[in-house]
Amino acid sequence: MTVTGGPKSKAVQVADALRDDIKKMKPGEKLPSQRELMDRFGYASQTIQNGLAALRTEGLIVSAGNLGNFVSDGSAPSDDVRDDIKEIRSQLQALTERLEALENRSEPGGA
Repeated sequence: MTVTGGPKSKAVQVADALRDDIKKMKPGEKLPSQRELMDRFGYASQTIQNGLAALRTEGLIVSAGNLGNFVSDGSAPSDDVRDDIKEIRSQLQALTERLEALENRSEPGGA
């Protein structure tokens, strides 16, 4: 089942914004640090990491460990892989929404 038109998860929002930034950057240019991205978006570290992971999966950035993340040289995955990634992202979005709904229902009772 594919969900469309719903609100985007925070990680997808991060990835989308960084995709726009990457379009204006050159291969090899360094992305802002995770701390800088946390400050920019106001999201938790894990959310930023998830957004960056999506971009790595798409071949838009490469990670150099403690040195940071860099714009890739353009050797992106094939269109078939891109379609698969889009479908997986859509499924993750749906699961994220379901998880948030479950968490919201369980908050008053506590754990």
